[in-house]
Amino acid sequence: MEEMSGIRKAALLLISLGAETSAEILRHLPDGMIQKVSYEIANIDFVNPTDRETILDEFIEMSQARQYVIDGGVDYAREVLNRALGAQRAKEVIDMLTQIQLRERPFNIARKADPMQLKNLLLNEQPQTVALILCYMQPDKAALILAQFPLELQTEIAERIGTITRTSPKVIEKIEKVIENKFSSYVENETETVGGVNTLVEILNSVGRGTEKNILHALDDRHPDLADEVRANLFTFEDITTLQNADVQKVLRLVDNDDLMLALKGVADDIRNYIFSNMSQRAVETMKEDMQFMGPARLSAVEESQQKIVGVIRTLDESGEIYLRRGEQDAVIS
Repeated sequence: MEEMSGIRKAALLLISLGAETSAEILRHLPDGMIQKVSYEIANIDFVNPTDRETILDEFIEMSQARQYVIDGGVDYAREVLNRALGAQRAKEVIDMLTQIQLRERPFNIARKADPMQLKNLLLNEQPQTVALILCYMQPDKAALILAQFPLELQTEIAERIGTITRTSPKVIEKIEKVIENKFSSYVENETETVGGVNTLVEILNSVGRGTEKNILHALDDRHPDLADEVRANLFTFEDITTLQNADVQKVLRLVDNDDLMLALKGVADDIRNYIFSNMSQRAVETMKEDMQFMGPARLSAVEESQQKIVGVIRTLDESGEIYLRRGEQDAVIS
């Protein structure tokens, strides 16, 4: 399902919703999209019941997530979805929604352009045009570009950004076409920045512990500098002792007790004791009793539970609810 194109998903969804509802939806789509979806529908002979259910579930989740973002922003949406779907699925839904929103927004070509090339081209544009484009760009990239302008232009552009409230879609479309034609020779249409240490860390934080260890051991021999950099940014279950007590307690509130008991099987006493120190005495006593009756557990099951807890920690870190110390990052000032 993850590899299925958006057009095919849309076609399956419309088939699942029935002819009357689908016709009403298609009426509101652009002509080009209607043609693509209609062609896909015509080439689907049978909808697997499992695919149908998955598509409908994903559509409902995305619709709810979009509404949560409108109601309270991304952090609010993530918090609600965490409770409803679990940390991992919530992250997947938010990531999909973010990508969809980015594709839907105007000036997509500008968001992909190299910041310095973009700055050189925008220097010759009117301040109101620059302001409009920056409004639709990633904040960090917009900040980098704005800082390259002369001070008097920075102020004028900033003022226009702060006072823009509404802009006609036709005006946006007209400017976008001009900008796309102007930028087309500067943007690397065939390549995008991918990979790197951060991407590797994100992947390793999602694989099993055994795979993670094997890759890092191999990197020690092949590329020791890369291995060191990855370790400096990689959060493992054992690193839970580096969290503040309040942060550990936030994590424990979102962790299933069965996963916690499995995750603690075979870990060092200092790790187990640190986690227990952030639980009530009654909860600790109950867990210790339950663990005595658990019996042996498969290593893969233990590692899977540990990875689930690491996933919760990473989700809370990404939403800014807890803080992970990584590598040479600055200390937090309270």
